[in-house]
Amino acid sequence: MALNPTVLKTRTLTAAVFVIVMLAGLLWSRWSFFLLFSIVHFGCWIEYQRIVALIDKGYAEISPFHRYGVMIAGWCGMLYFTNDALSIGGLSLRALGYWGGLAFLFILPIGEILLSRKLNAKNIFHSAFGLVYISLSLGLLTHIRCLFFGGYDLQISKMLVLMIIGSIWINDTMAYIVGSLIGRTPLTKISPKKTWEGTLGGIALAIIVMGVIGYLLKGKFDWDPVPQWMIIAGIASVAGTFGDLLESKLKRLAGVKDSGQIMPGHGGFLDRFDSLLIATPFVWLYVWWMVQ
Repeated sequence: MALNPTVLKTRTLTAAVFVIVMLAGLLWSRWSFFLLFSIVHFGCWIEYQRIVALIDKGYAEISPFHRYGVMIAGWCGMLYFTNDALSIGGLSLRALGYWGGLAFLFILPIGEILLSRKLNAKNIFHSAFGLVYISLSLGLLTHIRCLFFGGYDLQISKMLVLMIIGSIWINDTMAYIVGSLIGRTPLTKISPKKTWEGTLGGIALAIIVMGVIGYLLKGKFDWDPVPQWMIIAGIASVAGTFGDLLESKLKRLAGVKDSGQIMPGHGGFLDRFDSLLIATPFVWLYVWWMVQ
C-alpha cells in the first residue's frame, strides 16, 4: 500500500480537528462528554441502520417507530450508565435511563405488532445487535467517565477514557503509516489494504507510546501507571483492530466504501469509532477485574 501524501494530509487535518473536539468533550466536564457521545451514539445508529438496510432489504421497511425507538432505547442505556454523576433538577439521568429503558423495551414490541401486524425476527436481531454493538459499548464508556464505581477517582476515570481513545488513535495512525511504508503481507480479505506489518506495528507502537507517556507522568500518581497503561493500550489496540475489521465486513456486505461522509478522509461516525465500539467493553472488563 503506497503512501499517498494527499490522502495523508486530509486524514491528518481531519484527525487534528477530531482530536480537538474529542479532547474538549472529554476534558471540559462530564456533561460535555455525555453530550459529545450522545451525538456519536445517534450518528452511529443512523449509519448502522443504513448499512444493515443495504444488507437486508427487509430492515429498510421497519417503521419509524422501530427505527427511532430503538435508538432512544439505546440512549436510555447511556443515561443509566451515568452512574448518578449527572442530574437535572435533582433527578438523576441514571433514574431517567432506567425507567425510560424499561418503558421502551416494553413499548417497542407492542408498537411493532400494532404497526406491522407481526414481529420480524431478523429485524429484531439486527436492532438487538445494534444495541449491543453501539449503545452498550458507549454506555460502558460513559460508565468509566462518570466516576465508574461511584467513589472511583474522577481524574483516574478521565484518564482511563483518554487512554482508551489515545491508544486507538495511535494504533490507527501508526498502522496506516507503517503499513504504507513497509506493508507487504495482506492481513485479511475483509480489508485488503491492511497488512500484517502495519497491524503489528500499530499495536506495538501504541503500547510503547502509552508506556512512555505513563513513565513521564509517573510522579503524578501514587502507583506505577506504566504497566497498566501498556496493558490497556494493548487491549484497546488488539480489540480495536477487530472492531475495524467488523465494520469493514459490514461495509463490504452492504457494498459501500464509507459508512458516512461526516469526516473527510475518515468517512462517517462508524468509520471513526468502529475500533472504540469493540475495544471499550474489553477494557471495561479489565478495569472491573482490576478494581475488584
